[in-house]
Formats: sequence, structure tokens, C-alpha cells
Amino acid sequence: MIDCVRIRRQWVPAGVALALVLAATGCGSGPDQPETVAAEFASALDAGDVQAAAALTTDPQSAATAITGLFDGLGDDPAVAVAGTGDGDTFDLDVSWNFGEGRDWAYRTTGSAVEEADSWRVRWDPAVLSPALTDGASLRALTTAGTPPTVYDRSGGTLFSEQVVTLVDLDASADPAAVAPLLAPVAPTITAESLAADRAKAPGQSLTAIALREEDLAPIEQQLTALPGVALVPQSRLLVADRALASPVWSGLVELWEEGQARSAGWVVQRVESDGTAEQLAGEAGPVAPDLTTTIDLDLQTRAETALASLDTPAVIVGIEPSTGAVRAVAQNAAADSEGPIALTGLYPPGSTFKAVTTSAALQAGLADPDTVLPCPGVATIGDRTIPNDESFDLGAVPLHTAFAFSCNTTMGQLAMDLSSTALRDAALQFGLGADYITPGLVTVTGSVPETNTPTARVESAIGQGEVTATPFGMALVAAAVANGSAPLPVLVDGRETTVDEQVDPAPRAVTDALRTMMRETVTEGTASLLQDIPDLTGKTGTAEYGLNDGAHGWFIGSRDNLAFAVFVAGANGSAPAVEAAGRWLRG
Repeated sequence: MIDCVRIRRQWVPAGVALALVLAATGCGSGPDQPETVAAEFASALDAGDVQAAAALTTDPQSAATAITGLFDGLGDDPAVAVAGTGDGDTFDLDVSWNFGEGRDWAYRTTGSAVEEADSWRVRWDPAVLSPALTDGASLRALTTAGTPPTVYDRSGGTLFSEQVVTLVDLDASADPAAVAPLLAPVAPTITAESLAADRAKAPGQSLTAIALREEDLAPIEQQLTALPGVALVPQSRLLVADRALASPVWSGLVELWEEGQARSAGWVVQRVESDGTAEQLAGEAGPVAPDLTTTIDLDLQTRAETALASLDTPAVIVGIEPSTGAVRAVAQNAAADSEGPIALTGLYPPGSTFKAVTTSAALQAGLADPDTVLPCPGVATIGDRTIPNDESFDLGAVPLHTAFAFSCNTTMGQLAMDLSSTALRDAALQFGLGADYITPGLVTVTGSVPETNTPTARVESAIGQGEVTATPFGMALVAAAVANGSAPLPVLVDGRETTVDEQVDPAPRAVTDALRTMMRETVTEGTASLLQDIPDLTGKTGTAEYGLNDGAHGWFIGSRDNLAFAVFVAGANGSAPAVEAAGRWLRG
């Protein structure tokens, strides 16, 4: 190559003939070109070093802009290597990008090098980065989503679907007093004061006041758009079809839907022109995300929501099919929703509903049978613990089934004194209480029943107080286990299997048969007789004290036909509100 030799003229003293001296500048001791500059350029790109790569070109400013745009669009971790050199100081680069497992895009580019001021540079051309790049164009990689799946109830009705909502964002210049009246018809709790208080928590940052469905936005869109400092930002979300059913209890189902969407994602690399038009260069669609069919009975769910709506304190209903474990309803009122998914994760003392467990433990230990006559005094000192019945009622000596139906604390406390330290824990596990279930679509806990190593602990645990805790979901499982004869594995989504960390043999059939008979008597003659008009209903009431003289929660668990349930009303000061809510629900 002629370029590797420079001809230098040199003057010599007078009398000496003019001579031409040849100086070799690139043939012997210097680096081979364009291989060296191409390798340095490739190495800088491979390292994601914009400035180093741009400095090796003939137009560093333009190159830096283009390389920055490339990295912004595709990421800053390409694999770049010199593939070889060609004629006329040209070179080839092999470039590849990885956008995730199985998402690879590779191509070859051609560039050239030129010597400038005793150094070699890559002749700048955007095409050296990608053949698809020209001045004014850019490249971008995007994740694509297929058709969003739908979430159905058990009968095929739509429970959840993806919908467009619009975020109402307020910057520092927005006037809460102008915004609040527009939002109040949709969200009465939003006031100028509440917006100002929320904005004060993060000064200088944008505040999302609310997310509006299309039908809520339409009447006020123009007014909101006209307000300074207010931005309307559309966004796709999974929403419950009937807004009245919106609740934090569905968070696990939303998460399951999002996981399906993530697995179904595809990818695309586009060449974007300066006018915004785009052309696909690489990529592929992801697999179709399957629809989800839940076990929710929309009629039962809606009726449960209605049955709880009039209660001022947090209240929930959980319904489970004993024969299959299918979750038919998980309902909360507004007060419960404000505290989170308490139907599934709220831990409370179960009170006298736990006597189903205590009675099972006593029957299995041979301490009594349903007809054994036992004392039920109004107040009893058992060990070093004095416990009363509700309002200190006194039944005298009665059969166990009667003591159960009328919820004798004193009877249960005395029976517990002769149980082992693990008997209540083991009996609870037979009914699913204390086990940890991993149920796709549900985030749950069941409760905790510790060992009772002292007489006092056994007495308190026997009546569902002390250290015993349960969730409404956990007590619904207890009711289902009694109705079914064994604890079913709960299920929310068809085809998605539930696992449990600890599974034990069920209670003997004779024990669960006896419990069902006693729970039927509770409804026909005992503490739940308010519901005796409902055919074949079984149940157990519960009043559970909490704190020091803070009050008591109300419970009612039971079953009818192939539906087991738990009703919980916080701060009810008795079981009556829970029993009444169950009646409203079951009678429809």
C-alpha cells in the first residue's frame, strides 16, 4: 500500500546533490491499520464507553450523540468485535444485543478508517453502528404484550379485565381547592385539605390524586384539563368488572394475572424515523397469556358484600366449598378494605368458634363423648385462672353437646386441663388451622395455635383466647374440615394446584360427625338460634375479647349444603352482628 510510505524532501549542504529520502511510517515498526483503530473502537463500544468510542472517530460530537441514542434505545451492553478487514482500509464489526433469554439480535456493519494528523480515525458514519441507522433515525427495543387475559368467575362471567384508567396528577402549581370539587362525586373522601396534606408529604413532587375509570373521567375531563398544574395520564390496569367488588383481597389474583402477562411478553427492535414512523427490524411475539377462571361464585360474592355493607366496623365473610376447597366468596366491607385484606391475613383471637377444635381434642383424648354430663357453672376457677360464661349464665350439669351448643366457657376450660400440651395444636392442624397454604391467586395465613405448657395457657386457648389467633380464612377452613371430614386444599383458580407445608391425618370420622351434630344443635337450640329457620345450617358462635377491656370481636362459622364459611365483625362486642350478617347472606 502506497499510504504506508511518506516521501520526505531534505536539503543538504552546498555541493552535495539533492537527494530523496524515503521514510517508512507505517510499514515496519508502526501498528497495522485499520485493524488497530477498529479494534479500539469495537472495544469502547463493547464496554459501553460513549466518549472513548466517539473520540476515535472523525466527528466525535456527532458520534457521541448517535452512540448515546443507540444505547438509550437498545441498552449499553452490546457485544462488539472486529470481524475482519477488507480493501481500502475498510473493516467489519460483528454486533449483537441481548434483550433477555432467547431475545438476541445480531448483525454485521462495515466501516472505514482514515489517517488524520499522524493518527488513524474511524470515518464517521451512523451505519458503522448499525446498517439501519442513517442521520435522523434511531433504534429502540421494546417489550410487547399480547392480548391481555380475562379473569372469569366460576360461571364464565367477567370478574376482572384490563381497562384504561386515567391518573389525575397534580404538580406544585395545581390548586387543590379547584381540583377537589371535581373529584368529590367519584371519591367523597377527597377534599382540598386531604390533597394539600398528601402533597405536603412529598413537597416538589407530582401527586397522583386518583385513578379514574373512563365513565368517571368523561363528565369532568374538560374541566380537569383546563386547570393549571393538572395532567391526565392514561394507564392500563386490571380492574374488577363491578367496582363494588373492588377490594385488597384480590391482590394475589392480580399478581397471578401479571405473572401470566410477563411470561407472554414478546419483543421488538424498531427503526424510528424523525417523524415517529417505525419499522420492525427484529423480534417476535410472546406466547398467548391464558385466561384465568376462578372459583368465585359471583352471586354469593355480591350477596356477601351486601350483607356486610351496613356495618360500620371491619367485617368479612369467607365462603369455601368443603368437598373441593373451592373458594366461593371473599367479601369485605369498606371499613375492612381500609385496613387491608383482613379476611385472608388478619389475625384475631377466634373466641368460642375455637371450641370446635377444643371439643375435637377432648373427644379424641377420650375425656368425654357428646352425651357425657359435665358441669357448666356460671363462673369457675380452673387452676389459677377464673373464667366466666357470657353474662355468667349457669346450666348446671349438662351433656357435652348442650355445653357446646350454649358455648360454656367453664366446661371447655375444665376439659382442657386434662389435655396434653400439644393436643389443641394437633387438633387445629387436623382442621387446617396453623398450616401454611400456598394457593395461587390468594395471599393467606390461617392462624397460630402454640403449645400450651401451663394450665393457664390451656384454659385460655380452649376458649379461643390467650395466644391462639386465626384469620377468617383459617376459621372458614375449620368449618369446611368439619363439614367434609378433613381439611380440603383451598383453590381459587382452576388448574392451579395448592400446596401446604404441613398435612396431617384428619380427625376420626366419628369426631367430625359428632361435631356436625353439635353445630346443628347450636343453630336449632343454642347461641345461633336466630338462624334456626335456615334448613340444615350448622354453626358455632364466638365472642373474642381483645386488649385490656378494649372490647370483643364477633364470629360465626358454619356450613350449609356444600358451603362452609366464617363471618367476622371487628369490635362487635358479641357474636350477634356476625350471626345476623350470616343470616342476611344465606337468606339472600
